[in-house]
Amino acid sequence: MITRQNKFEALKAALNEIGIAGITVTQVLGCGIQKGKTEFYRGVEVEMNLLPKVQIDIIVSKVPVRQVIETAKKVLYTGNIGDGKIFIYDVENVVRVRTGEEGYDALQDNI
Repeated sequence: MITRQNKFEALKAALNEIGIAGITVTQVLGCGIQKGKTEFYRGVEVEMNLLPKVQIDIIVSKVPVRQVIETAKKVLYTGNIGDGKIFIYDVENVVRVRTGEEGYDALQDNI
């Protein structure tokens, strides 16, 4: 997912409520349909083509993917350009380095 920075804490809380505990978060710059915005820097108009966003990566194993999508849509929606995008793709495999476990087992919390 890529979305506005100010929605991250609400999204994190909502994902935690449905059982998503493992996420990776990256501060990114980007633009989509909105093509950035015009700002003023030292009195001079400057076009900001890249806006600060947050990228959230989640690997889903137990929680249904559709539930994650619907939860994120509900939290991130403002109705304005820039609400974000959710990308869904298959993960071929995952390996827990510490134990060598692979696949579903590597994603389970067995501390």
